[in-house]
Amino acid sequence: MRYAFIFTIIVLLELFSTVAAFSLQWWLQPWIDSTTTSIAVWIGVFLITHVLLLLSVTKLFSNSYRWMSGWMLVMHFMMLTAVATGILYGGSWLLTPLLDSTLDHSEIIAAGLRVFALLFFIVLFAYALYSAYIPVVHELSIHIHKPLNNPLRIAVASDLHLGRLFGNKAIERLHIMLSKYQADVLLMPGDIMDDNTQAFNTYNMKDSLAKLVASLPYGVYATLGNHDLYGHEQPISDSLRAAGVQLLNDQATHFSHQGEVVWLMGRFDNHKRQRVATTELLSQVNSAEPVVLLDHRPSAIIEHSQLPIDLQVSGHTHNGQIFPANFIVSAINRLGYGYEAIGKGHFVVSSGYGFWGIPFRLGSRSEIWIINLTGTNVGTQT
Repeated sequence: MRYAFIFTIIVLLELFSTVAAFSLQWWLQPWIDSTTTSIAVWIGVFLITHVLLLLSVTKLFSNSYRWMSGWMLVMHFMMLTAVATGILYGGSWLLTPLLDSTLDHSEIIAAGLRVFALLFFIVLFAYALYSAYIPVVHELSIHIHKPLNNPLRIAVASDLHLGRLFGNKAIERLHIMLSKYQADVLLMPGDIMDDNTQAFNTYNMKDSLAKLVASLPYGVYATLGNHDLYGHEQPISDSLRAAGVQLLNDQATHFSHQGEVVWLMGRFDNHKRQRVATTELLSQVNSAEPVVLLDHRPSAIIEHSQLPIDLQVSGHTHNGQIFPANFIVSAINRLGYGYEAIGKGHFVVSSGYGFWGIPFRLGSRSEIWIINLTGTNVGTQT
């Protein structure tokens, strides 16, 4: 599987590089006056691709994967721009009768297409950056057939990936949003940090996170995702606990909501091979009362839909983050993104509040969920 993934990435890189070189050569054509310059464009594009690939593989400097990811994004946007420009070119000849017959239509069309391509590329970048940093709020009401007389407002923010590109301002924005929507508790199902605590400590994110925790009636509960387990599990766990976050590492706990018990269970990401089974966690709770599960990956939804779990919140998929990966996410998961009632439970898979690698989203959006959980009134139960 690992080699198949690497092979796929290399094939995509070669494809992206070819399209990027063609696109750049076409766009620069009015200013390229020799075959040598054209060849230089091709060599330049493929040289950048393979140098960045080598740096990413060898890890000669930190965060080299971000440069590779960024270059892939540039080439991907070039490809999307080429497709959009090609479609526009296909219909451009419909305008020919409206043009001055004394002018060279092909030159006018070519100039217009180059302007369109440049603007389309810039708009793609701007929109993708906006989608990564400006979150949307999804509100959802869920009714369960267990005692819960008073509605519980649950906020979900998965995949923060706190790091150099997503830090204090994002935490403060989350604080403001949760106050506005009057959330009772915040659940963070994994990938809280971007692999380590270096940026978290350097930029003193602990204080911002502690203020967020203190602002919520029942605080913040979290589980660790795969990026929290890449060799820095203990420092990440210690930093989160120091900020007041209650970690549920294969654990169950509960709190009282206006006199009624609500159970929370949290699982390690399956990157942790020793994690316990969900059924073992369930043996520690009273399943006649509301049960909420934090599980980073949505890979066990079918299994969990047959268990007495009322609500599962997950992340990990980022809804693909960059189009068309959202279609791949949808194809390989029972529920790759969004909300669905399945079997005995309700399932929410978030695209994430943060992002992985580079601050761009296309076909997905930075988001939080506000879930209004209601139950059966004890006085009306039969």
